[in-house]
Formats: sequence, structure tokens, C-alpha cells
Amino acid sequence: MPINLNQIGAKAKAAARLLALAPTEQKNQALRRMAEALVQASAVILEANRQDQEAAQRAGISPSLLDRLTLNPSRLESIAADLLHVAELPDPVGEVFDARVLPNGLRVHKRRLPLGVLGVIYEARPNVTVDVAGLALKSGNAAILRGGSETIRSNRALTEVIQGALDECGLPRDAIQLIDDPDRRLVLELLRLSEYVDMIIPRGGAGLHEFCRENSRIPVMTGGIGICHLYVDASADLEASLPLIENAKVQRPTVCNALDTLLVHRDLAPELLPQVVERLGAQGVVFRADSSALPYLTGCANVAPAGDGDFDTEWLSLVLGLKVVSGMDEAIDHIRRHSTGHSDGILTAEAENARRFVGEVDSAAVYVNASTRFTDGGQLGLGAEVAISTQRLHARGPMGLRELTTYKWVIEGAYHIRP
Repeated sequence: MPINLNQIGAKAKAAARLLALAPTEQKNQALRRMAEALVQASAVILEANRQDQEAAQRAGISPSLLDRLTLNPSRLESIAADLLHVAELPDPVGEVFDARVLPNGLRVHKRRLPLGVLGVIYEARPNVTVDVAGLALKSGNAAILRGGSETIRSNRALTEVIQGALDECGLPRDAIQLIDDPDRRLVLELLRLSEYVDMIIPRGGAGLHEFCRENSRIPVMTGGIGICHLYVDASADLEASLPLIENAKVQRPTVCNALDTLLVHRDLAPELLPQVVERLGAQGVVFRADSSALPYLTGCANVAPAGDGDFDTEWLSLVLGLKVVSGMDEAIDHIRRHSTGHSDGILTAEAENARRFVGEVDSAAVYVNASTRFTDGGQLGLGAEVAISTQRLHARGPMGLRELTTYKWVIEGAYHIRP
């Protein structure tokens, strides 16, 4: 039977109204049950994921997407653990803030409430199914999920577990729905479902984001595309910098907060660049070096000259751009021209350089002496995230519970009349 998105939208809207009024403990109970059920159903989920992996390999999927697609017992346990963490976090719904009494006696405050219905479109990441479900549930939002065709079996299995947990805990199963038809036409239909959907959140490549911005009748929260930089200042601790650079690039190179470009102060280049190439090269990293960096790396087989567009590429693989700069001005200028506003950092021992970098680099996450890999909802104490926003409006960086809410003004009077 063909999917009817109007019916899905109407069910989601009705479920969102009920979920917005659900007590915190009932939502937490459902999150804990979801986590338990994921572990109990691990054999079914991992078998579905294995079939997705095999089909993706036959279709010639890239190694980076295959890594994002893959579930294993440890990843599934980590996903379940994130749900338990979300259950422990404060519930933002109903939070009262900015309360005051006006000179005329009116009592005014803002009260936090859910956004409503989220439409989330994503590619090759079954963990997103659970992350979004958990955060949407805790923040009182319903969600319509449209994963990529390469994850369709995994997402079906995960959604069945999620909806079962909602049923068991007395919450509407339609709060989390999956569009499990790979027909791309349905993405366009979802983007035009403004009667029911309150926000579109795309998680994928630049093409998906552009398609959503051009075709949606619903506000779109974009982000998650990271061309991430680290600038190693002349004062940086070289011994401490090497493992940090390695972590930022190698720990999980297929994700958006992995390092793409290393900028090195010219005073450190003779010593640092060869060590970076040797250390990271031993783990399979290859390098695209600007003409400023090539003289320090003669004879290195894993180093090639940077080509046109290389510094505007989100590698999502074991490739790292290298450039030598004269100082802070050149480093910041390079970041301004090539960064996507996701995660950029400085390694320095100078407080003034750190202050200036934080003040002048306008990214969603700006780091001082830390790996860019921390731009993650779980790592920053949010439990998980539905996306990492690089926009200025509404939210920036990892979007957790509070970022999935809006607010209303509440004004209380004693039969006040405006003069």
C-alpha cells in the first residue's frame, strides 16, 4: 500500500499534542524501556544491519558511508546508554524563565514547550533513528523519520523496538514514525507537509541540505557539514599537540567533527610537520599540502600538493590538509574563507591568542587546546543530538533537549486593562 504522508502527518500532530502533556517520569520510563528493548532485540537489529551492509557493499557505497551505516554490539550498547543518559537529564518542557513583575503589576514569564513535529531526513546512520527518537520523546516532540535507502532494514527494526516501548509505557506509538519507502518523491512531499510538520532537520551531505533549503515550505535547520581546522600557534606544546591532532583526525575520520585542515605556525613547521606526517601516516593518513608546507616534507610518499578545492573539502576519510601560516592573522583569514562554521580550534599557551581566536572565529564550536571531536551532544552533556547546527537562528552546535523547544509568553494580571 502506498505511503500516505498526510495520514502520517496527522497522526504525528495528534501524538505531539499528547506527548507535550506527558509527565516527565512517564517519558523517562519509556526511554529506559527503549534502551532495555534495544539490547534485548540486538540479534534482530544486527541481522537487519548486516543485510543493509551487504546490500550497500554491492551498490558500491563509499567506505565512509559504510562505516556510518554499520552497527555492532558495542555501538548498539552505546546507543542504548545514550538513551539512559537522556532519561537522567532535566526535562526542559514547562521550564519557567525570565519571570518578572512589571511596574503595572502584570506578572510575566516565558515557559518552555516542544516545537511540535520534527521531520528528520538522514543518510546511512541508523543511530540517528534512536538519537532523534530519544531526544524528541524527552522534549515532548513527535518525529517523522526518513532514513536513507541503505539503512531501511536497520531503521525498520529500530523503529519497531521504539514504538513497542512507547506502547508499553502508555505513550502514542505515532510519536515516532518511519517513512520506510525509498522513493525520493516522498522527501519532497515531506518538505511540503507544512500543515503538520514544524521543523525539517536534514542530516547528510551538502546536496541534501541544499535540496531541503530550496524545496521546503517548513523552516529548515541545517548544519552537520564540517570543514574543521586546528591552528597550532607558535607557543603550543608540541609534545601535547601531536596526540591531540591524531585524535582529531584518526579517532573516527568519517564524521563531521573530524579534522580536515591543520594550520601550523611557520616557527613550528620544521619540527612539527614531519612528526605529524610520520605519526598519522603510520595509521593510513595521506596529506594534501599547500605550497607553504611542501618544502618541509620533501621525499614523503604520502604527501601530495593540494589541488583546487582541497581546502574546501570535507574529507570524511583519512586525508588531511596541511598549510603553514605566518601567524594568527593568516590562520584566521584561512578559516574565515574555508570553514563551514562547524568546529575550529587553536593550540596555544598564550591566553591573549586564545582570547582573540575565540573572539574572531565565528563557528558553532570554537576550541582552545582540545580536539574537535568533542562537538557531539553526548560529549558535551546533552545525552545525544538530533543534529549539529551551523546556523545562527534558534540554535547553534549540537541540538539536544533544550534546542528542541520553543517558548510562549505567559502574562498574568488582576483584570488589567491597557490604558
